Amino acid sequence: MTNLADRPNSARGDRRREQLVETGIALLDEQGWPGVTTRAVAERAGTNPGLIHYHFGGLPGLHAAIFRRATDLVVNPLVEEFLGADDERAALAALADLLPRTAGEGPTRLAAELIVGATRDPALGAVLRDELRQARERIADRLGRSHPDWPPARSIGITTLVVAAIDGLMLHYMIDGELPVAEVLAVAQDMLPGEDG
Repeated sequence: MTNLADRPNSARGDRRREQLVETGIALLDEQGWPGVTTRAVAERAGTNPGLIHYHFGGLPGLHAAIFRRATDLVVNPLVEEFLGADDERAALAALADLLPRTAGEGPTRLAAELIVGATRDPALGAVLRDELRQARERIADRLGRSHPDWPPARSIGITTLVVAAIDGLMLHYMIDGELPVAEVLAVAQDMLPGEDG
C-alpha cells in the first residue's frame, strides 16, 4: 500500500479530497454508514472510484476522514457555544436555543451516525473518544478558570455530566421533537451554584 503521508499535496488534490469528504458527509447524513460506499461517493462526486483509493488508501481511510469531519461538525459548535458564553447559565440558555434548531438534521443526525460508527469500528471509536476527551478538557479548563476554588476533579466531573446530558438530549430530541428541552435545561440551571459563586 502506498504511504499516503509521503504523497505530495497539490491544491487540486486538496480540493478533490475535500470534495470526497463533503460528499461522504452528505451521504452519511442522508443514508447513514451503509450509504457511504466507494461507488456512491464517487458517483455523487462525479469522479472515478479509484481516486478514493488514491487519496485515502481505500474506503476505510475515507470513512476515517468523514468521521473526523463529522465529529468537528457535531462537537465543536456545542463546545464553542459553551466556551463563548459569559457563564454556565448563559451557556445553558444558548444550548436551549441551539438544540431545537439542529435536531433531526445535520449535527444531530451526524451525532447518531458517529455513535453507530464508533461502536462498530474500533478505529473510529478511538477518534470519537479522543475528540470528546479534548472537548471535555476544554470545558473543564474553562470551569476551572471560572471557579478557581473548585478542585480539578469537580470541574471534570461536572463537565462529563453536562456533556453526557447534552448528548442524551440531542438523541432524545431527534426521536421526540416535543421533548421539553427548555424545562430540562432550566432544571440544570437551578442545579448550578448561586449567582455569586
